[in-house]
Amino acid sequence: MMNTEIINDFIQPDWPAPANIKAYTTLRHSQVGIPQFESSPANPVPGNVDRRLLKQKLNLPAEPIWITQTHSTIALKATPENFEKEADATFTQEVNQICAVITADCLPLLICNQQGTHAAAIHAGWRGLANGIIETTLKQLNLPPEDTLIWLGPAIGPSKFEVRRDVFEAFTQNDPDTAQAFKLFEPEHWLANIYTLATMQLQKMGITKIYGGNYCTHTDAERFYSYRRDQGLKGRIVSLIWIANSKK
Repeated sequence: MMNTEIINDFIQPDWPAPANIKAYTTLRHSQVGIPQFESSPANPVPGNVDRRLLKQKLNLPAEPIWITQTHSTIALKATPENFEKEADATFTQEVNQICAVITADCLPLLICNQQGTHAAAIHAGWRGLANGIIETTLKQLNLPPEDTLIWLGPAIGPSKFEVRRDVFEAFTQNDPDTAQAFKLFEPEHWLANIYTLATMQLQKMGITKIYGGNYCTHTDAERFYSYRRDQGLKGRIVSLIWIANSKK
């Protein structure tokens, strides 16, 4: 897997995407997580994103098409008409329509093709993964597998993603091969590898150009927010991708 570059306080995926594909993921020191939720544990409202500051710091060409994420399998076009509609993925073939997802342990996937004509962002928690959010989004894109590039962004790592039987069976009952992504460490408790689960699904669809997947939001408190580590009270990670006007 390729390494990740940190540029101007943002992760820039190190993948062989065309130059007109722009992609970023925020870090804690990107300062776009709303800070009062970090320092006020008595406040039960989850952390959010300073959208204005994000747009300013990245000099975004437009407002991202934010969606209301519910761990669904809904993938929508990144158009203003779908702003804040319920979905867990957006996709586009249009210039400067920004796909964006928010995470804090769940897996963000950024997608493009080698020609730079398609882009998508997916929010994949275990429910979305088990129910098919990746497959649904890729069907909407309708790209040849050999032309498809995937970047797996920061998510909870395999040493910290503790799950119970409901999660284990949600995957293994449909695909027994996914048992290799789980490690039993005490009765009825498994450690799950969300990166392996996503990679297995992608490979079964014929996609092999997969990058990233070497993070842990839970253990890397300096760089990332983590819902589990922080009991949901801190900020969020934003992953964005869009097709720019120029290939320069």
